[in-house]
Amino acid sequence: MGLKIGITGGIGVGKSVVARIFKILGVPTYDADKEAKAIMYTNDQVRAALVDTFGKEVYHADGSLDRAWLSARVFSNETELKKLNAIVHPAVIQAGEDWADAQTTAYSLKEAALLFESGSYKALDYCILVSSPEDVRIQRVMARDGLTEAEVRQRMSKQMPEAEKEALADFIIYNDDEHSLIEQVMQLHQQFLSNT
Repeated sequence: MGLKIGITGGIGVGKSVVARIFKILGVPTYDADKEAKAIMYTNDQVRAALVDTFGKEVYHADGSLDRAWLSARVFSNETELKKLNAIVHPAVIQAGEDWADAQTTAYSLKEAALLFESGSYKALDYCILVSSPEDVRIQRVMARDGLTEAEVRQRMSKQMPEAEKEALADFIIYNDDEHSLIEQVMQLHQQFLSNT
């Protein structure tokens, strides 16, 4: 088991792009957000808790999660979002820790949008924050998800402020079209390899 590195950032910063560069370098990567979606489908305890909390409407008749319905409900209501996170986060964090413990490389990467908010960063050796200017983030998310600017801003308002994330991060990668992502990733990659 090598170093456990976390990578996070707010909506639209490009953390998945940065994580893919690490992955190309052969670094095992755990996508907590993707795993959370899978857990909501496959984990019987999580499924039961979601139905108990939000009602049977949370799943379609075929058993698939009604993501649009759930997103509309939780992103407009902080209390509901906290309920969702309280159900899903513990299962995802445990799965991520089990996965990281099984890795045999010099280091592994855990990509998670809510790394700091969930508290899971405390089990990691280092945390990387991907940062981008707000206007760039808004344009990326509008283009990617087909949302309005107001909808993107609403989602951003639910996330931890950037200054708080910066205070918790060990490293910051700037995805702002001014700094080379590849150079920043390679510098950290070499540093993590030499730390083991």
